[in-house]
Amino acid sequence: MKAWQFAAMSDKDVVIETVRQMPEVATLEQISEEIAILAAIRKGTEAADAGHVTPHEEVRQKIVSWISK
Repeated sequence: MKAWQFAAMSDKDVVIETVRQMPEVATLEQISEEIAILAAIRKGTEAADAGHVTPHEEVRQKIVSWISK
């Protein structure tokens, strides 16, 4: 599934398409994990679209400060 297709689909349609593409022997745990990943991606995309992001340089500075403590 292409990223632009994912963005244009409803959550339900994304899950249905993802499960359809999984092997017939996929376990419920694997399906559940895949759905959790899709939800996290959707949540992150929506946050980024709303401007709730941290610039790369700011993240780099925070990591340096954490390491140097």
